[in-house]
Amino acid sequence: MRILILNWRDTRHPKSGGAEAVTMEYAKWWVHAGHKVTWFTSGYKGAKKEELIDNVRILRQAGSQTVYLLAPFYLLLHSHEYDLIVDEVHGIPFFSPLCTSKPIIVFIHEIAGDIWNFMYHPPISWIGKHMEEWYLRLYRKKLFWTDAESTGHELMERGIKRNQITVIHCPIPNFTRHIALQVHVKKEKVPTFIFVSRVVKMKGIEEVVKAFAFVQKELPLAKLWIVGGGEDRYVKKIVSMIREYGIYEKVTWFGKLNEKEKLIRMAKAHILLHASVKEGWGLVVLEAGFLYTPSVVYNVAGLRDVVRDGHTGIVITDNSPIELARASLHLYQDREIYKKYQTNAHTWAESLTWTDAGKKSDAFLKEAVRQVL
Repeated sequence: MRILILNWRDTRHPKSGGAEAVTMEYAKWWVHAGHKVTWFTSGYKGAKKEELIDNVRILRQAGSQTVYLLAPFYLLLHSHEYDLIVDEVHGIPFFSPLCTSKPIIVFIHEIAGDIWNFMYHPPISWIGKHMEEWYLRLYRKKLFWTDAESTGHELMERGIKRNQITVIHCPIPNFTRHIALQVHVKKEKVPTFIFVSRVVKMKGIEEVVKAFAFVQKELPLAKLWIVGGGEDRYVKKIVSMIREYGIYEKVTWFGKLNEKEKLIRMAKAHILLHASVKEGWGLVVLEAGFLYTPSVVYNVAGLRDVVRDGHTGIVITDNSPIELARASLHLYQDREIYKKYQTNAHTWAESLTWTDAGKKSDAFLKEAVRQVL
C-alpha cells in the first residue's frame, strides 16, 4: 500500500515534538510491513527538500506558514499516486476531503478546544475554535484515529460515531526506550519534582510553580527541576513568578536538553508534575514511568488516560495548585505507596510496545481502504 502522511513537521524539524516522534514510529512500522510511506511536511532552515529517513520518504515542499496552503495543491496533483491519506491534525487539518476522493484517515491527538484561548488572542482564538467545529463536520464520514479514550469521547460529543473512532495507545518511541535502558542513576537525596515540557501557558508551568511553592513550605529541602524551553518573554515571566514566590534558589531551569540528559533528570527526580490544559496522550508521563518516576497530574484529557489513577500515579480531582501539591506530598511521604507506584508505572510503560501498536495501526489502515473499496 502507498501511504501519504500530511503533517506540519517531521522529526528533524527544530520544533518537532512527541507527536512527530510517534508518527515516525508508526511510519517505520508500516515500511517494515511492506508499505511505501511518503511524509509531506514543511521545511526549515538548512533542510533538504527531499530525503529518506528510515526508509520513509520526506517531502519538504512548503514553509512553516504555507504547508497548509500548499498541501491541497500537492493532493490535487499527486493523490492518484497513493492508496491512503493520513491527515494528521495539529489544531487544524489539511482539509484533504476537498482535494481527493482517496481513502482518508484523520489522525488526531487532541480536540484543541480551549487550547486556542491559551495560545492565541482574539480574534484568532475565536476563528480557531469555530474552524474546529466546521472541519469536524467536513470529516464527519471519515475514520478517526487517536491515542486516548478521552479524545474519542470528545469526538463523539461533536457528532463523530463510535464505530468511526479507533484508539491506539502509543508506547514511548524506540529511540527513547533504547536510551532509557542505558540510564542507571539513583534518585536525588532530597525531594525532587520535575516538569518536562515546552514552557508555554497551556502546558501548566504556572500551576506547577504555584504547587511547588506549597510543597516547599512542607518540605524545605525540596527542589523543582524545569526541563524545556520557551519564548523569552514568557520564560522571563515565569522566572519573575518564581522569584515572587521566594523559591528561586530551589528551582533549577535546565532549558531544552538532549534526549539522554532529559531522561537522566527524569530518572533522578522523584515525581513528575503535569498540569496541562489538555494533552493528546501525555507521552512524557510514560517516559518518566519507564524510569520509575510516577506522576501527579491534572484531570484532563490525555493525562487521565496515560496515568492509571491510584496505580501508576495520581490524577487529582480538583485541578488546582494546592491539590497538586497535596497529592504530591502524600505520594512522596508515603514510601510504601510510592514504591508501589514506581514499579507499576514502569510495568505500564514497558507493557506498551510498538509491535502491538504497529499491528493495530496496520490493520486499521487496511480496513480504511477496504471500506472505501
